[in-house]
Amino acid sequence: MLQKRIDCGHFLLRPWRLSDKAALVRYANNHSVWRNLRDRFPYPYTEADADSWLVHAAGEPSPEGLYAIELAGEAAGTISVERGADIEHASAELGYWLGEPFWGQGIMTEAVRTVTMAALSEPDLFRLYASVFAWNPASMRVLEKAGYRREGVLVRSSVKDGVLLDRVLYAITRDPGLPYTPAARS
Repeated sequence: MLQKRIDCGHFLLRPWRLSDKAALVRYANNHSVWRNLRDRFPYPYTEADADSWLVHAAGEPSPEGLYAIELAGEAAGTISVERGADIEHASAELGYWLGEPFWGQGIMTEAVRTVTMAALSEPDLFRLYASVFAWNPASMRVLEKAGYRREGVLVRSSVKDGVLLDRVLYAITRDPGLPYTPAARS
């Protein structure tokens, strides 16, 4: 079970709260943020969207692996580790966004490093991955600085903002130097 709160020094990773609504709308209602996320993240981002999200994100108990990134006392973005299911139960997808005023300050790189270390210390998680739109080299740099490796390009795999584009797949694994047996059990 991932920690609920992680102090990163100059920012905090913590559960979402209903009181985060105003900050959430302020930072999420941004075309530059939206264009780098899945379409389930709406734009424009309204108070009704925030209410809907916070019902889930600020629920009790708070969802595992879902954090508000708190800067200067307010939620300025999010980072999540969403565990896989079925044959992917030992993997998890990493997702994140940060309000544009905080870009380029190393905050997201530190958040990704911190959450990755916490997730890979879980005994049942061995791999984290994230896919990034090809037009977002800043997010690729965040993942690379946090130790993720580029695994490949998912060619023409997405449509965002009316554009057919590639996604770049990044991943990190626990114990990458240890051998494993790819043969099936008999």
